[in-house]
Amino acid sequence: MIDFAIPADLAAERDRVRRFVIDKIVPYERDPRLTAHGPTDELRQELVELARAEKLLTVQAPESLGGRGLTHIEQAVIYEAAGWSTLGPVAMNCAAPDEGNMFLLSKVADPAQVQRYLAPVVAGYQRSVFAMTEPDGAGSDPAQLSTTATFDGENFTINGRKWLITGANGAKTWIIMARLAANPHLPEGPTLFLADGDQPGIVIERTMNTMDRNYVAGHGVVRFDDLVLPREALLGEAGQALRYAQLRLAPARLTHCMRWLGAAERAQSIAIEHARTRTAFGKPIGEHEGVSFMLADNEIALHQCRLTIWHACWLMDNGQKARHESSIAKSFVSEELFKVADRCVQVLGGIGISDETVVEMIFRDMRAFRLYDGPTEVHKYAIGRKVLRG
Repeated sequence: MIDFAIPADLAAERDRVRRFVIDKIVPYERDPRLTAHGPTDELRQELVELARAEKLLTVQAPESLGGRGLTHIEQAVIYEAAGWSTLGPVAMNCAAPDEGNMFLLSKVADPAQVQRYLAPVVAGYQRSVFAMTEPDGAGSDPAQLSTTATFDGENFTINGRKWLITGANGAKTWIIMARLAANPHLPEGPTLFLADGDQPGIVIERTMNTMDRNYVAGHGVVRFDDLVLPREALLGEAGQALRYAQLRLAPARLTHCMRWLGAAERAQSIAIEHARTRTAFGKPIGEHEGVSFMLADNEIALHQCRLTIWHACWLMDNGQKARHESSIAKSFVSEELFKVADRCVQVLGGIGISDETVVEMIFRDMRAFRLYDGPTEVHKYAIGRKVLRG
């Protein structure tokens, strides 16, 4: 049976989330603590407490950790509502990279690691990072991983350099990918490790200047300088990091799509209101075909993106990995929503490139969406290979 109806209780919660974001979170969009490098930790904590008071904090987490254990479809509905403001997911603790990291740790971490590294992130008291991307190539192609780890039977020693590490400055829970060298104790190869952010050997060199500003503390350049970790720091099995990364990335691609769908809807609503009230050549500009067609194209794209997301979520809720479908969703949705944001800027005209509305910020942030968690071209390459294999 194919059913596109949203259950009444889920629709009610969606509306509650949207109202919370509009009433409580949108006013913070002009807070000076929303810096060129994203929200500060102080602003994040203030927003988190607002969501906590409304019982809207980390609702996606497993029930065993205090969340509601939302299905992927339920996440799609709630995250879209939260994404009305780029600060909405920050407040509700369902923004990247924490959302994806929490999902991974809930699947792979052992009970002691859950209590030490995951539970405080779920509770909103600390942030996390996923340190994989490197200046020398590891990113979309993690096989180029050059950060190394050695193991002497008791301790791991990690050395290497990472960049574009979202939220590195101030994060407490670190997931680090490094290539474990051959040793007589454990399998070699790409491996994940857990660390505390304030441990000696983790050196934050700088925060990078980027065009987006929706992630807490921005994106950092990090060096691991003889970072020593105990055997208990091993996350999952040695040599299995690439498999675990895929476990994290497939749903994370979709949650990006969900959140940005909400932001694109916001931009569209602003463009529609402008088209109704701004006049040119004797009538509202929305009555001119050039403008009305752009708004129509946006509406079509938003609808298509929502259905694409829902289909991939439905597959995962029914036990499928949906890697192919999540790649389709990520490549299609990121490109289409960027076009939506671009057309909204065009409809707004001069004010579209100013900070008179949030559309210009959404546009800049949306451009980055086409790159992270795999650029469009990498996803299309994977989709093409699967198509050719039949």
